Amino acid sequence: MRIAVVGAGLAGSATAWRLAQRGAQVTLLERATPANPQGSSHGSARIFRYAYPDPFYAKLVVEAREHWSELEDATGATFFRKTGALDFGAVRDPHQLAGVLTEAGVDHELLAAEEAAERWPGIRVDGPVLWHPAAGVIDAQAAVLAMTELARAAGATVHENWTVTAVVESGGRVSVRSADGDELTVDHVVLAAGGWLPELMPAVPVRVRQEQAFHFPYRDPAEAQRWPTFVHKRAGMSTYSLPGGRDADHRGQKVAEYFGGSEIASASANDGIVDPGNRQRLVDYVVRHLPGLIPEPYAETTCVFTCTADENFVIDTVGAVTVASPCSGHGAKFAPLLGAIIADAATGRARPAAKFRLPSAD
Repeated sequence: MRIAVVGAGLAGSATAWRLAQRGAQVTLLERATPANPQGSSHGSARIFRYAYPDPFYAKLVVEAREHWSELEDATGATFFRKTGALDFGAVRDPHQLAGVLTEAGVDHELLAAEEAAERWPGIRVDGPVLWHPAAGVIDAQAAVLAMTELARAAGATVHENWTVTAVVESGGRVSVRSADGDELTVDHVVLAAGGWLPELMPAVPVRVRQEQAFHFPYRDPAEAQRWPTFVHKRAGMSTYSLPGGRDADHRGQKVAEYFGGSEIASASANDGIVDPGNRQRLVDYVVRHLPGLIPEPYAETTCVFTCTADENFVIDTVGAVTVASPCSGHGAKFAPLLGAIIADAATGRARPAAKFRLPSAD
């Protein structure tokens, strides 16, 4: 079976790897280079957490962790850094999350605010806190490059600087056309185009946002290794944070506001300009809630954030095209597992979970 995978981000590289591993003839098409800064899979720090209000996703994280271990075994590299994670805030509901983690078999503790403040004096919490020590940070860029190379080693062809402009089904085959006039005809296409998906398949219910993240330096660099990831949800503002990776010199905490940016038509409209209003909100947040950080960002960036109304992924097959948008800001942690799920959908081996499917596909 000849399959083209459009997009060499986390989802696309994982899918190409899994398909090639199973013996499919795979061509991976990337508009720039794998894990390039214009997409959603660049950078060296993404949160890996188990705490989800929905037991389905919490259990999926448990399964995904095994796939990350498989990737590390296959490459001899390390993509996961254990930091532990905190969840707090009235909207976050730590008690409910604790019940979900109990059901999923994930070790955790519920802490009073006073106890959490004693353990993590650099973080000012505002109520009960959920702590789960198995959480951490994954290196997105390194994982993309590794999975792309594994796909190549298994026989896949990788084309960089190959911008897909159209996908056309005809006579049981699919033609993939490029901006340069090239054309590739295959049996099946996987659209893992991230923030460019609206340009290729506008009917898919995915929206794109231009978000931003800021890195704030630790007041005490000696405490850097003790900082966890965290999610803080309260009325009016939701934030998340994680220790910065190598692209931020490991000397500060990455802090961002969930849905703090603006909606854009597609990733092509990302102008790379940081919103000064969002910057100020995060500086004010650090002053109020993160006394262990200096409230002056030393690095900042915009990023493409794809999302759905219900925050579920979109993974489904219609005809000879599988749409793969594991988005809503929380797909990175599942990448190697999602490659297997998307490969199953593309080859007809198994349908994805009902909550991933397109509304018109059932």
